[in-house]
Amino acid sequence: MSDSGAKSPQNESIQLTPKDAQNEKTPATDVICLKPKMNLLNGITVIVGSIIGSGIFVSPKGVSAGTGSVGLSLVVWISSGIFSMVGAYCYAELGCMITKTGADYAYIMESFGPFVAFLRLWVECMIVRPCSQAIVALTFSFYVLRPMYPDCDPPDTAIRFLACICICK
Repeated sequence: MSDSGAKSPQNESIQLTPKDAQNEKTPATDVICLKPKMNLLNGITVIVGSIIGSGIFVSPKGVSAGTGSVGLSLVVWISSGIFSMVGAYCYAELGCMITKTGADYAYIMESFGPFVAFLRLWVECMIVRPCSQAIVALTFSFYVLRPMYPDCDPPDTAIRFLACICICK
């Protein structure tokens, strides 16, 4: 059999139409897969959203308090942005090298095997995502309640209650 008629693993999931099936010697496979629909704008918004997140609304106060000056705060922010940008480029390179769907799970599965990939996925689902959602809800609640308490911080009970309402929808 020549290489010209062989199918690559990437092309196995492509469904053939009846017209194409008549021209091909091999039948269509019954594999169901997701089509990649990420364009440049989607990719940029995902990376920017992942890097910035809700921490941008909480950390400026800590950075300026820790550095003591506006100039040093800007240096910290710029160096952190460059560091995050390098990480995003590495992540994009991983996505180009490992073309399987599943992002982190697929990368870890390819590198370390199924057990470590499962552990990473489990920790993401059970710990990381719920904690991230709680942090976003608490940050939102703090900033929503802040105008109602101009001279002091809003009470923790009110912040937590509003955050619970946000999470429960």
